[in-house]
Amino acid sequence: MAAAPGSLPGCGVCAVAVCHNPIIRFVSADPNDFRNGRHVVYRLHAHVVLVTKYRRGAITDRVGELLIATTREVCERHDVTLVEADGEHDHLHLLLDYPPKISLSTLVGAIKTNSSRIVREQNWPEVRQALWGQHFWSPSYCVLSTGGAPIQAVRAYIASQREPNRRPGRPGRA
Repeated sequence: MAAAPGSLPGCGVCAVAVCHNPIIRFVSADPNDFRNGRHVVYRLHAHVVLVTKYRRGAITDRVGELLIATTREVCERHDVTLVEADGEHDHLHLLLDYPPKISLSTLVGAIKTNSSRIVREQNWPEVRQALWGQHFWSPSYCVLSTGGAPIQAVRAYIASQREPNRRPGRPGRA
């Protein structure tokens, strides 16, 4: 979800206290979409793109459904929410809501390993014809962070932290 121009994503402090800085506001209208752990309040989303080996068109409707179902199972085991998933014949897009304790590279590795194994076990002709050997996914992948403020807004906010007209521990007033 995109942030409004000049705004910063909500933080744990702003989620539970009245924020007096007009440039700090929630990215979404619902402040309850934050998740929390024992010592952390967070909202982390990643857009992951997985590409088939050689960008071959091996993802048919039934292959895609199995890939998404397998991805959902892997995500549940890692305390990750698969928010959205879809793709085309040669790649799959995943929108993940994940906790900060999760390494995205480990999660993506688990998704690719498990989904490749499950699809290969089906021995479907469309996969056999498009891909040879035991590989299904390309070894690379793309991860993009989602939401948040523009870098310049974050830089300005950080640079203003020691301004003299601020009370300690409170956001400055505009």
